[in-house]
Amino acid sequence: MLEFEWDEEKNRSNKKKHSISFNNAKETFQDDNAVEFLGKSQPELRIVRIGKTLGKILITVVYTMRKAVIRIISARQASTKEIKTYIENSLIKQADDEDKD
Repeated sequence: MLEFEWDEEKNRSNKKKHSISFNNAKETFQDDNAVEFLGKSQPELRIVRIGKTLGKILITVVYTMRKAVIRIISARQASTKEIKTYIENSLIKQADDEDKD
């Protein structure tokens, strides 16, 4: 089971600004079609994840790993470019799965 943490003040601020709570953002980690790539350089490694919540909303989550814990830093609605990346990745995965059968 994945373990998550976040700064509660940052969560409140994120929810107010983007209407997405970090609790909802962690749902993207259940999306098998999610796309991840390295974020901009920070004092610690940042990872950007584009994935669907259980409500099927496509969002972008920025997080870092602290030991075995996923620390969510921000979450927002995915941009048009990020949606395109997600769809392209999903189609590639689907084609790969069909080739294996």
